[in-house]
This record gives sequence, structure tokens and C-alpha cells, in this order.
Amino acid sequence: MTSTFEALLPTTERSLLHRVARAQNEGRAPSFVGAVARGGAMVWSGSRTCVDGHAPDADTQYRIGSITKVFTAVLVLRLRDEGLIGLDDPLEKHLPGTGVGEVTIAQLLGHTAGLAAETPAPWWERTPGTTRPELSDVLGETPSLHPTGRSFHYSNPGYTLLGSLVEAVRGVSWEEALRTEILEPLGMDRTTGDPVAPHAGGWAVHPWADVMLPEPSEDLGVMAPAGQLWSTAEDLCRFGAFLAEGDERVLSAATVAEMRVPASPPAAGDAQMGYGLGLQLAHGESGTLIGHGGSLPGFVAGLWVDVSEGLVGVALANATSGPQPGVVAAELVRIVAEAEPRLPEPWRPLPSSEVDHELLALTGPWYWGTYSFCLRLGAERGVVLEPLRGAGRSARFRALPDGGWMGLDGYYAGETLRVVRRPDGGVSHLDLASFVFTREPYEPGGAVPGGVDEKGWRGL
Repeated sequence: MTSTFEALLPTTERSLLHRVARAQNEGRAPSFVGAVARGGAMVWSGSRTCVDGHAPDADTQYRIGSITKVFTAVLVLRLRDEGLIGLDDPLEKHLPGTGVGEVTIAQLLGHTAGLAAETPAPWWERTPGTTRPELSDVLGETPSLHPTGRSFHYSNPGYTLLGSLVEAVRGVSWEEALRTEILEPLGMDRTTGDPVAPHAGGWAVHPWADVMLPEPSEDLGVMAPAGQLWSTAEDLCRFGAFLAEGDERVLSAATVAEMRVPASPPAAGDAQMGYGLGLQLAHGESGTLIGHGGSLPGFVAGLWVDVSEGLVGVALANATSGPQPGVVAAELVRIVAEAEPRLPEPWRPLPSSEVDHELLALTGPWYWGTYSFCLRLGAERGVVLEPLRGAGRSARFRALPDGGWMGLDGYYAGETLRVVRRPDGGVSHLDLASFVFTREPYEPGGAVPGGVDEKGWRGL
């Protein structure tokens, strides 16, 4: 993320602090920390606490619960990018003997494997991992509840399987892979499996009285990849910046963009929420936020990223229920986006090395039947096809080594656009997934499927 400035305006900072203060007060949280990143770095943090004279800061650890799943997903996608696994591979190919080996890795990442939401009793979040030392203890006798690949059903055991997959393929523990492949490259030295001071204590607040009860903090054992981690607001700002733009030391921009693509239709009754490959997707009037929420007894957490604005919002609290960190993190992003919208990058012409006069001749209007489109040049010899007026299918295309272009967006994602030439070498038309684009609508003598009426255009 790039920006010409970092500091927020005092009025913006006041609005952010007010939102955190209101969240701590209304949510009855012992403490609440919020932070915002812009331009790849944290630009604001604030907190409120019930203890006079003491307040946590952006370096105070909180347990982040299921935000851990995003880290696990990143480890899995690293394996895919290295060619060690395929997302369509059945789990059995790399992690045999689970009893659910027919599900694919992609289905586990997107929660469409049909697995149960939780482990067999007792409640795994409030009992030590030694209670269920093996995957069979996590999955139980009836691990599958729904048809595989048909619908979204959130599954904590599913991410336990993915953590074990990482260990099986890498030959090291999930914790070691996490540390060496994500935390160290991104400089997240305050994100750990066990709490490291300074850290908050977890509390349950009585629903009908202003009294508190300490919550236990258990090592989750084999369930760790689903929710073990402790982190800070500053570390999560770093991680959110990575999710926005990628980092070649961890995952490319193309792969983190792939994580943001919905893996299934939204769950019934929740059209505003979706799920990609390890990421929650929140669709609202102002666009889509990506990130994840998390909770474990004593803690709740929220991380949301607005990729278009280059903003990250983080909210952390040490209460089992009451605060709404996901809502607050999204509102921290909104406050900055509305008060200080991102400045667009300066327009610049293409580098001379990318100007190809043969390609330049292809730009301008093209017609699919009577639909009018415009083809324009993009970066790195790519092209963009978009409607000239009204709604229609638009897409970016990247250049292919052997000629033509591959679609990157929407309806034309993965489809090939190519130039078809006449015997004399001149351009006849563009072919896109069998659709013929000509320079004139229903061009006489053009390669229009079905031909063109020889009498041509006429009036009534």
C-alpha cells in the first residue's frame, strides 16, 4: 500500500478514539484496543480500560481465536504455490487415514467440505488439547454432516486437518512452519502460540451484573491451527497490510487476491457475508472488506481490510462476550476512509518499452453484435475490455507468452482473448470464448456467426 502521507488528522483520531471508548463502555469490556494501518504501517492506535492509570497499547497481546485460521490458510497456499500440493487434491493424497480423505484441500479452506462445526464434547475451547490428542478425537464418529462441496458450513475440525496437512508435507510442526514462513518474514515477533508479557488476561463479564470471572487459557494441542494464536494490534496491522498486497517472501499479490475470491455462495440468510480461501468477506454499500473474526473464552478479536482504500482496522478485547470487535474494526476503517479518502495515484503514461504500435492499432471500439465495447491497453502488454455505455461484461486481460490474453475478472476469468487475422495478415476480428468482436456492428463480410443479412440495415 502506498501513500503520500501517514499521519491522520486530529479530528479523525478523535473519532477513532471515541469509537473505541464507546465499544469498551457499551460492550462492558475490561479493556479494548483498536488500531488502523494505512500505507502498510500502523498510523493510529488507542485503547480504553477499566483500570485507572493503566491502559493496554498496540504491543499488548490478546488471544485472537479464529483469526489463526488465516495464518493456516496462508501456509497451505504456500505449499500449493511451491507445487507440493494441489487445491483440488483429496486430503487422503497427503494426509492418509483421517476417515474424511475424499474432501479436497480447497473445500477445507473454504468450509465446504461438509464437516461438523465442532469437535465431540467436551467443548474444545475450554479444555486442554490433551483431551483430544489425535485427529480421530477431533473428528469423532460422525465427522461429516453435509454433502461435500455443496454449501458453506464453518468447521473448526477442518482447519485442524489443514494444520496437520502442513505438518505432513513440510515435515515440521505447524508452529515452526508458522514462525519461519510467515511471522519472521513479516516482522511479527509479538505473535505467538503462548502468551508473552505484556498480555491481557481473559475475563467473562456477568450478563446482568458488573462483575467478572477469570477464564481459563488452554493450550489447544492439535486444534491449534484453528484458534491458538496470541497477537497484538500492531502485528495484526502488519498482517492486514500483507493480506491487501501480498509479500513475495510469503505469498504473491496474485495468491492473496485468490484468497479473496468467494469459495461458495453465502450461507442461507447471510447474503452480506462470504468466505474465500481462509478469509471472511463482508459485502456492504461501500464495498467489500476482507479479514476474519476470532473468539476464545475471555477474548474476542476483529481484523478487516479495505483493499481499495489501503486500510486495515484491528479491534481486540478481553471479554468472552459483549464487545463487537468485528463491527468496530470495520467502523475504524470506515471512519478513516470517509474522513481521509485515499488519494489516487498520479496518472503516468506507459513505459516506452511497453508501447507496441501493433497493439495500439487494436484499441478503440469493437462490437459484439450490437453491443459496443472499447479495448484499451493495460500495463505489461495487457488489455482491458469494457462496455462503451450501459452495464455489461468488463474484464482485464494479461498477456500470454504465445500470444493472446487470459481473462482476469468476472465472466471472462480464465477465458482466452485472441486476434484472428485474414489471409493477408490484416485483422479480421477478436475472438473471446467463441464471441466474435468486429470493428462495425454486424460488419458485412465479417466473421459473424450465422452470417449477416445481405440486405443490410433497414428502416421500418
